[in-house]
Amino acid sequence: MNIGIIGSGTMGNGIAHVFSLYDHKVILVDINEQILNNALETISKNLKRQFSKGRITQAEVNSAIDNIEISTNIEKMHCCDLIIEAVKEDYNIKSEIFKKLDAICNSKTIFASNTSSISIDHLSSKLNRRDKFIGMHFMNPVPIMKLIEVIKGKKTSLDTINFIKDLSKSIDKIPIECNDSPGFVSNRILMPMINEAALCYMEGVAEPEAIDSIMKLGMGHPMGPLRLADLIGIDVCVYIMGVLYDGLKDEKYKPCPILNDMVENNKLGNKTKEGFYRYEL
Repeated sequence: MNIGIIGSGTMGNGIAHVFSLYDHKVILVDINEQILNNALETISKNLKRQFSKGRITQAEVNSAIDNIEISTNIEKMHCCDLIIEAVKEDYNIKSEIFKKLDAICNSKTIFASNTSSISIDHLSSKLNRRDKFIGMHFMNPVPIMKLIEVIKGKKTSLDTINFIKDLSKSIDKIPIECNDSPGFVSNRILMPMINEAALCYMEGVAEPEAIDSIMKLGMGHPMGPLRLADLIGIDVCVYIMGVLYDGLKDEKYKPCPILNDMVENNKLGNKTKEGFYRYEL
């Protein structure tokens, strides 16, 4: 199967990694070649790590890398069976990409967004293939995490839903279906927890290390909420909280002031080497 992936950042290269490993032909598209080369290097490094742990063979490593084509030309996606968008969590950027794809791709191509919060119906509202539009929300890190949150819009066809669920199972993922709603299930529950953890820190209840340790040791979480916020990106957390707040009209989804301050000061977590924690340069 020919899989197109737009966006080669953390999520995009992880999605490309998984599909290529399961012998799908992948075309990975981004805005410049340096970004794409960096993505290929990351994919290669992660495949080699899997090999070193005995999870895949050297032949599978070589085959996966051979299955990936990189390009800065979106028009090369015209004959893909499925295109997954994995760019920045921004409605305007995503909707413009899908508008271009709608004009380029054949009528059978299915469009999926890896959005973590933006309405599927809103993203597909101006397209000619709303029945072939769906949310396919992978978890980070993609090669390891099993869940794919499958979000169906009001116009998404049963054929499209079944295709995505079957495909997800074929790459050893577990698809769980939900309806279109702000933040879906995962982030509607996760983001208020992160927000409340940030409020605990802001109000002096405890330091980040203590907050995270209590949630790990007491609640069985593999990672504390503030460390997870750094991994996701503080700016992304604030954006998703904004989507929840605007969409659900409930004060409980209003972003904690300290999160807004961190964004203003470019303390975005892992990607800027400083968030609730400091990271080595």
